[in-house]
Amino acid sequence: MAEQPNTRGTLAADLTALGVRPGETVLVHSSLRSLGWVCGGAVAVVQALLDVLGPSGTLVVPTQTMGNSDPSLWSRPPVPREWWPAIRETMPGYDPRFTPSVGLGVVAELVRTWPGSVRSNHPQASFAAVGPAAPALMAVHRLDSHLGEDSPLAALESAGARVLLLGVGFDSCTAFHLAEYRTPSPTTEHGTAILAADGTRQWVTYVDVATNSDDFAELGKSFEATGQVTTGTVGTATCHLFEVASAVAHAVDWLPAHRRA
Repeated sequence: MAEQPNTRGTLAADLTALGVRPGETVLVHSSLRSLGWVCGGAVAVVQALLDVLGPSGTLVVPTQTMGNSDPSLWSRPPVPREWWPAIRETMPGYDPRFTPSVGLGVVAELVRTWPGSVRSNHPQASFAAVGPAAPALMAVHRLDSHLGEDSPLAALESAGARVLLLGVGFDSCTAFHLAEYRTPSPTTEHGTAILAADGTRQWVTYVDVATNSDDFAELGKSFEATGQVTTGTVGTATCHLFEVASAVAHAVDWLPAHRRA
């Protein structure tokens, strides 16, 4: 048992010691459980992040909704083929105000609903942000650019943002996906439900890069070896802090040489 609990204040101190700076923009991937017992849970974690970033800093999280996709691609679990037409016909259209994130953890979902949060308008691969840079970072997110040049991820790179892996591994590093758009990568057709400008629900299809994170843990080890990653502890979690641009540049070199077909 720890000598004292993790609190908003102790987490803020740990984040500062790791190197998170006031005024910067940070893309956070997180696991609340990895931090140990936290007084206040996810609320205290978000408060600590915002305390350290200060009023001029911006907190960004992924808020993906990959369940809003073509059921023919579902495998965890699959659904009967006979259901596919009904799912395509009735899946609710993505609404950035209400559609919850899935599989990104309670911290990300809390940021999505935080006062002043701004969310990008992508039905599968959205991000949400709190802070003065949020509107500009979330402004462009084309349907056929999940994590590419016309997405908040590229905007974060241009803005000099950093990534904070808060108790999760490099297999969760979304920044690496941007490199897949800059190296030879397969594409696939996607289907999704959207809300049109007039508010009507529509099912649309489009083609985008077929992203794959299966080798990101190995890629992350290679990136760490370059010395461009700061590693430390927040609560009881091992955490990594690094520039979006550095991670993408390393992945652009690594993927063509190491990714298996």
